[in-house]
Amino acid sequence: MAAGTIRYWAAAKAAAGTAEEPYAATTLAEALDAVRERHPGELTRVLQRCSFLIDGDPVGTRGHETVRLAEGGTVEVLPPFAGG
Repeated sequence: MAAGTIRYWAAAKAAAGTAEEPYAATTLAEALDAVRERHPGELTRVLQRCSFLIDGDPVGTRGHETVRLAEGGTVEVLPPFAGG
């Protein structure tokens, strides 16, 4: 299991009520499951529309259960932006 930081941007930040928080997970799927447990409601809905960067690399269409997280890594949660 790896420990790192999840950073929320825009609508995800507002829904989470925080700019960042730690993760302890092996995969992106595990980290997001923990986020959904901590923040039920609006953030769960926002996450359905988000894209993710893992240590600066886009996840794209890969299954979240296949995306391994690194010790000290960063998960960026990016909701759709107006005009972008």
